[in-house]
Amino acid sequence: MGKRTLAALAAASLLVVAAACSGGGSSDASPGAGGGSASSAQPSASSGGSSADAGTVEITVWDQPTPEDPTKSLKEQLFADFDKANPNIKVTHEAMPQGTNDREVFVTAMAGGNGPDAYHAAHFPIIGDWVGQGLALDLTPYWDSYADNAQYIESSMAAGRIDGKVYGVPNDMYVTGLFWNKKLFKDAGLDPNKPPSNWDELVSMGKQLTDPGKKQYGLTLLGMEWADWWFEYYVWQAGGDLTELQPDGTVKLTFTSEPAVTALQFYKDLKWKHKIVQNNVLQSYQDNMNDIYQGRAAMSNGASGGFGDFAANGLDLNDIGFAPYPVGPSGKGPGQIGGAYWILNPKSSKAKQDAAWKYVTYMVSKEAKERMLQFQSDNGIFPNLLSVRKDVDPSKFTQNVPQDLVDGVNRAASDTHLEYYLKERLTPYVVKAVQKALTDQNADPAALLKTAQDAAQKEVVDAYNASVHK
Repeated sequence: MGKRTLAALAAASLLVVAAACSGGGSSDASPGAGGGSASSAQPSASSGGSSADAGTVEITVWDQPTPEDPTKSLKEQLFADFDKANPNIKVTHEAMPQGTNDREVFVTAMAGGNGPDAYHAAHFPIIGDWVGQGLALDLTPYWDSYADNAQYIESSMAAGRIDGKVYGVPNDMYVTGLFWNKKLFKDAGLDPNKPPSNWDELVSMGKQLTDPGKKQYGLTLLGMEWADWWFEYYVWQAGGDLTELQPDGTVKLTFTSEPAVTALQFYKDLKWKHKIVQNNVLQSYQDNMNDIYQGRAAMSNGASGGFGDFAANGLDLNDIGFAPYPVGPSGKGPGQIGGAYWILNPKSSKAKQDAAWKYVTYMVSKEAKERMLQFQSDNGIFPNLLSVRKDVDPSKFTQNVPQDLVDGVNRAASDTHLEYYLKERLTPYVVKAVQKALTDQNADPAALLKTAQDAAQKEVVDAYNASVHK
């Protein structure tokens, strides 16, 4: 990508949907803890070093824990530890202002000059838009001097590095993959340790696992208003994507590409031909999860941050399997990565930016993350098994977690994919096609995607691309 890529990012919508794909699977939505070597990082983005040394610098951070946050006491101790170690920095911790959409609240606050100096919830799908809108500081000068910059797993930087520049420090992330119920596999005569490896096996095993008499079915589908969240995985497995970002920063729709049509045909066949999914394909995401918890669904999409919910809802972790997705015609089955970055306010003074950087690197340090993991372990809080840092292993802070579950997460994280570009604006068009395919047995997937693409091109993409060339 080049300079015009940022122009494209700038044209993105200010209003975005609260899609579950960006945060639902991340169990460490707030930063970790602890002081240590990272808190002494003093990168200089300009001559003269850190201007925070001249006197007390006051910064505002949107990371105040809510009263019901089970890690509230630790976070407050971490805040106090930072204050003690850095008497020249005064941090005011604030809760995000109330609103129906946290992303919209942030954008509105920044536009009005009321944004924080540091913010920890710049989600993977949206950070590029925010960079284009001028809402995130270029952190490259800091990053290049950051002693721990090689400690982050490569996939954690995929969305935060744009045009060769770094705009976000990874705070937390998750990866998706295939969940399966080992007990139901065994009951159906299947090897409980061998999930389907491709689409053909997904169908054949799904049929063995489907028993209408028990109200049990093989695989959950997502057909509600987030339908494109799971559907895009099948498009990747078929070897494509739903959009292509062009070298000049414009967007090309690929709804009608062969992989997308193949994926929607397969998605439809899972319902109408193979009959291995839930009867109500438009049921809520929570209803899908309830089917998993109650043993009605044998397989589903899962996320590395969700195993605590499985355990809390009565599933034995020894009965849970997690692996990369079955491969499709492309021979690939990448998992979706999501999570959040710390970003700094580009309109803050240099002194505030220096102080905010010091605070952020403290909160994402190895010591910080391990203190949080130890606190979670001591208090029976199940952690996200995927760490953004190479030198932090969450599995060392868990009890009675099967090693194959940890291994499955790591395998899924080895082949990952970011959500399709311009998703926030294009979701309604894709969802309409997916829902029609799942509810109308006679619907033609190619025709549905053509209709969706034509409407999205006219109503969204033409104007978007025109704005890129202004």
